[in-house]
Order: sequence, then C-alpha cells, then structure tokens
Amino acid sequence: MRRIYVCHTYYHVYISILKEFALREKMGASFVPKQSTIVLSKMSNDFETLKDRLLATGYFEDILEYDEKPGTFFEDLAQYKDPNAGAVKSILNRIKYTKKLGKYQEPYIPTDFKKYEDIYVFCDSDPIGYYLNYKHIYYHSLEDGLDTIKGRDFARYDNTPYFELKVFLSKKLNLLFVQDGYGKYCMDMEVNDISVLKYPNPYYVECSRQKLLDRLTYSEKEFLLDVFVKEKEELKKILSRSSGKTALVLTEPLTTLDVRKKIFDDLRLSYESDGYSVIFKQHPRDYLDYRKEFPDNHLIDRSVPMEMLNFFERKFDIVVSVFTELGNVSFAKEKVRLGRDFMDSYEDRSVHESHFES
Repeated sequence: MRRIYVCHTYYHVYISILKEFALREKMGASFVPKQSTIVLSKMSNDFETLKDRLLATGYFEDILEYDEKPGTFFEDLAQYKDPNAGAVKSILNRIKYTKKLGKYQEPYIPTDFKKYEDIYVFCDSDPIGYYLNYKHIYYHSLEDGLDTIKGRDFARYDNTPYFELKVFLSKKLNLLFVQDGYGKYCMDMEVNDISVLKYPNPYYVECSRQKLLDRLTYSEKEFLLDVFVKEKEELKKILSRSSGKTALVLTEPLTTLDVRKKIFDDLRLSYESDGYSVIFKQHPRDYLDYRKEFPDNHLIDRSVPMEMLNFFERKFDIVVSVFTELGNVSFAKEKVRLGRDFMDSYEDRSVHESHFES
C-alpha cells in the first residue's frame, strides 16, 4: 500500500513517521523502505535541510516539496472575501471561492495524488484540502497539533453563522468546503483524544499520540533524533552541562515581536531569579532572534520538534508554555501552562481569545 502525507510543520512530519512506524509494524515490515512519500508544504514553514535528511534515511519512496499558495496569492479571489456581503451573497461568494482556490492549486501540485491508496493531510483547511475536494480525491485529515481542537473547534469557529447549512453544502453537495472531516471527500478526521473535545463530530477517529510513542523501539527513537536534530550530540552536551535546576521555556509566535521579546524576557528573569538555568525551545513559526536577544541562554533550534526532547536521558526540572499543550511531555518533572490570564497582562484578551473555545 502506497501512502502519502502532506505536512505543513516539523510536527506533522514527526507524527507521519510515528504513524509509519506503527503501520509497518502492523504489516510486519518495520523497516522495509519505499512504502510512503512525504510532502513538505512551503507555504508557512521553512524546512531547511529536512528533505535531505529524510531522503538520506532510505526509508521513504520520495520527499516532495509543495509550493502551496494561499488564497491571498490569487488577486481575483479577494472579491469573494467581502465582509459586508449579506448571508446569501456570502454563501455564493464562498462557493465560487472554494472552486477557484482548488483549481488554482493545480500548477503547484507536486505529484498525482490519485496514484496513492491512502492520503493523509494535516491542516486540510489549507489549500490542499480545497484541491483534493475539487479533484474528488478521498483523503484522511489529521489534527494539526496535540489536542488542537480541544482549545477551539476551528471548523465551527470558521464557519459561523449557519454552520449546519455550510456542513450540508460541503459534506453532501461539495459546493463549498468545511475542514476537519466535513469535506465531501474527507473520509475521517484523526484526533488525539475524542473525550476532551466539546462538540461531537461523526467523522472523528481517535489515534492516541501517546500510544504511538509508547510502542517506539530504541532504534526508532535514534532514527527520529537523526532526522530532526541536526546537532544531536551538541544538544546532548548542552543538557549534560546544565548544572542545578533547569527550566525549559517554550517560545510561541505570540503578538508582536517587541511584546513577544518582553514576554519571554520576563519569564527568563522570573525563573533565573528562582535559581533556574533557563533554556529556550524556539517554536517553528517564531522568528524572533533569540540568539541575539538572549545570548547568555542556550537555545534549542526551532527546527527540532519539542517531542524529540522526550528521547534524551536528561530531564528538565520544569517546562513552561503559554498556550502550547503539554499533555504528552515527559521530558520535565513539572509542567506549567500559563494560559489566557497570563497573556491578559500583555494584550487585550480579544486578541488571544482565538486560542480558546468561546
């Protein structure tokens, strides 16, 4: 069976490999190569040298790059985004937008998706979802991050008002497109934990990320470290050199760069005053120059998925995030998720409310 995974972040690639390990074990072919292809969308992320590292493993049939284009790239689509249009006009605009965005992706699609038996797509709300529905190609959707929908059901949030009507027009008639299982050609939507989700969705299927982790062998963990950690040995040295209490601060692409700098400087000062040695783990979409702003603190590169830290022997004393879910974190003795109350002191709540279900 040939499989293809469409990924928009390093985390997506990481989960794709975890799924491949589990699928191949189930088929009794754990390290038989050339069974699957990974597509790296360049729309929202710079994968740097990841393609070369993936190809070097010999594990995949191919690693493709996709120059995915957002709706804003096509000037004539702007006419369908009129915020002052009435309900009927908005629906009609949405129908036209859906068809055209799917069609406009064709020149940029890197492969014939119809030749694959299973297609897995992270973030089918991105143009790839519109394209697959436009071409009537069945696929599986996957949750963007760990328990992402727990914070906000984006399908509902992005499609209010008239959610049920839009689902009908999407799932039954394929006239417009609703993500996360509600597209006509989306067979199911894979989530980490159905029990934590507020709204039911008949197309959800559960695939525990923790179960994928629990079955990993030593060689599979080393495989992952070799793929994702460019400076694996250097990172081991950083962890082993850290004396006393260690605090890992997970950065996030929050607010403006100047406010973001203040947020993480405040956190750094707070934990250093409590006697911690602070190490930053940069978020993949955070482009603040931490090496320049905090030259005295160790930095774990943004290209390293946070989950890789689970595979190192040394544990941090504490890991701190603002909005990032920490459910599967096992590399720290204590976990702190600061949440919306913390962010309220840096910006108006209405700005970051989208991180949570209203």
